[in-house]
Amino acid sequence: MATAGPPGRARRPSPTTPPPEQVDGILNLRKPSGVTSMEVVRRIKRLTRQQRVGHAGTLDPLADGVLPICFGQATRLMEFLVDAPKVYRATMLLGVITDTYDAQGAVVEVRDPSALTREQVEAAMADFLGVVFQVPPMYSALKHQGKRLYDLARAGVEVERAARKVQVYRISLLQWDFPSVTIEVECGRGFYIRSLAHDLGMVLGCGAHLTALTRLRSGPLRVEEGVSLEEVEQGAEEGTWKGLLHAPDVALQNMDAAVVSRGMEQAIRQGRLVPFGSGRMYPAPVNPCRIYSADGRFLAVGRYDFVKGLWRPEKVLDTHPLNGGFEVTPSR
Repeated sequence: MATAGPPGRARRPSPTTPPPEQVDGILNLRKPSGVTSMEVVRRIKRLTRQQRVGHAGTLDPLADGVLPICFGQATRLMEFLVDAPKVYRATMLLGVITDTYDAQGAVVEVRDPSALTREQVEAAMADFLGVVFQVPPMYSALKHQGKRLYDLARAGVEVERAARKVQVYRISLLQWDFPSVTIEVECGRGFYIRSLAHDLGMVLGCGAHLTALTRLRSGPLRVEEGVSLEEVEQGAEEGTWKGLLHAPDVALQNMDAAVVSRGMEQAIRQGRLVPFGSGRMYPAPVNPCRIYSADGRFLAVGRYDFVKGLWRPEKVLDTHPLNGGFEVTPSR
């Protein structure tokens, strides 16, 4: 016959901290050199206790400068920041070639650049202006047959990479400190500054590699207006970090905007096609547009359906207020 054990004290469930409410916004972070972009994202997630966090455009560990960090539903707008023009300040060392095209790689060849002049370098730079075809570096996050190129490179495997069409809007020489050269580049999506340094060195005949890189601007976000990891850390400790964020629609500043009535707002939220009318006060149909409610709340990104002759809500956002609500002003 089994006997009951001594009476024990009933266990209380251990208290659990409820997860924080989701925050929707974009942080203009000044990434420091020496860490990867994903390491920065992981640190931000720990500090803010937010789960839905991502970055809009990788910066190499060597690089510093603007790294847009998107929270909550702002992650759905990352593509617009990734697609936006970027501005970089880059320093190259002429005469030294590395396997990664930057200072973190192994030196594979040294050549004498002493015969080069500033005028020759500037003339060679002009060949990289406009629409150009660029071969991505082996040390990149692109994939080949399901494997990252940098993993293949570290294993000693080199594969053929197809040249990709990229855009350079502006390129200028900022500082001549021979054999170091500092340039500023404004470019489109998918352009590798490391490859530019390598390719420019090859055109000059002496080789080159990247020694420093700063992203000065990513879309509307500028480095001089950014915040440091230390500021985010302090804000997390003091409970004020949300005040460092921009509203999600900061990523869309270059788009036209439309304001809809309360009745049309409901249709937008349900993903239904809507008319905006015609005339100069409405967005051009060839481009996507921002859509706002009558009281200034950002609702969606819309794209014109030329078949239906109506606007389609492409990305509908149900954002959570930041600091009492977003302050938004449509451009039209």
